Amino acid sequence: MAAGAFSAFERMIAWRYLRSRRREGFVSVIAGISLTGIALGVATLIIVMAVMNGFRIELLNRILGLNGHMLVRAESRFVTDFDPLAQRIAAIDGVTRVAPVIEGQVMANSDVAAAGALVRGLRQSDLRSLHLVSDNIVAGDLEQFGAPDTIFVGVRLARQLGVYPGAMITLLAPRGAVTPFGVTPRVKQYRVAGLFEVGMSEYDSTFIFMPLEEAQRYFRTGAAVTALEIMTDDPDNIARFRQPVAEQLRPDLRLLDWQQINSGYFSALQVERNVMFLILTLIILVAALNMISGLVMLVKDKGRDIAILRTMGATSGAIMRVFFLAGASVGVTGTVAGVALGT
Repeated sequence: MAAGAFSAFERMIAWRYLRSRRREGFVSVIAGISLTGIALGVATLIIVMAVMNGFRIELLNRILGLNGHMLVRAESRFVTDFDPLAQRIAAIDGVTRVAPVIEGQVMANSDVAAAGALVRGLRQSDLRSLHLVSDNIVAGDLEQFGAPDTIFVGVRLARQLGVYPGAMITLLAPRGAVTPFGVTPRVKQYRVAGLFEVGMSEYDSTFIFMPLEEAQRYFRTGAAVTALEIMTDDPDNIARFRQPVAEQLRPDLRLLDWQQINSGYFSALQVERNVMFLILTLIILVAALNMISGLVMLVKDKGRDIAILRTMGATSGAIMRVFFLAGASVGVTGTVAGVALGT
């Protein structure tokens, strides 16, 4: 009798024990169910993790496609004298673009409805560089961005307001002129020059893009802006840009990166991903326990065979390897089948 691990004799006995025969058919059925359970569990784990990773990447691309990788804000309301600062930051290796931005909340009114919105003032060149927007103009022409009193509106917001290119929207900002009777809201009408659809409800239902100079006049910021958006060539390694950018900032400015700004999004995604991984791992564990119970039943059922094999000279190690090989065959086959199904 061969003494090596998994000899031909051991493989033959293990295979015979796994084959379905009338008397021990129940054990073979359990082995088949265990194999199927492991295969389905592994396949589901791979598919769900791939979907979760794909969703995270797609969400990340959309968020970074519309917002800066880093953001410079003032401790006060506005960033003043931003042009020299933007030029210094743009000269840093790896920084691809620095865009001044005006942001403000407004109430958008039409003849049909009213809704809250977020106005973002950008230069036309910077809006054109936001390919997530410029490549997804569903109505109107980007060349019209910059014409007097024109705005671009998210498609969901436009549907809510019942407007289309050429229609008029009244924007009402809470901060307006100071009068003896208090602060009056800032109210002005704008023509809808185009509609965009980036594929995220949060943006399509709230964002309005306005030329930077018009946004400065509307929100009365003068020559200042609310922030500088910084785009880099490696947002995944954003930490390496923090020190060089921070060295260019004045004491009254603070720096945020996309991981800090969107920490809530990605923390929730990571928790969901970990929970799904745990649940699917438990499914695989249940299938593995089912396989172990099947092996225990197989050992109990083969008590007479074990005694005969020991009488014929089989060592306890050889018998243990027979049953180990039987269980490993089910586990490995199920795992390979699951990987094949999931990829």
